[in-house]
Amino acid sequence: MARVDVEHPPKDAEIKLYISPDCPYCARAIAYYGHEGIAYTTYDAQNNETLRDEMFRYTKDDPTVPAIVINGEYIQSGWGSPPRG
Repeated sequence: MARVDVEHPPKDAEIKLYISPDCPYCARAIAYYGHEGIAYTTYDAQNNETLRDEMFRYTKDDPTVPAIVINGEYIQSGWGSPPRG
């Protein structure tokens, strides 16, 4: 199966962004999806321990944000090319 491109997800994809509120890379991902009209949901993994644990299950304990999950599949941590976070 081909890896999903975070900048061009399938139409009607369910996108979860696990973020830290002060993370500039998280802000860039949010701005990109907003500008492109792509629906997403943010989860504050910095201030909510339950959400942080959920993110770590996806990322295999990688703390880098944003952690991007599309249609239930962990795609990557970080934003940009190469991804940074």
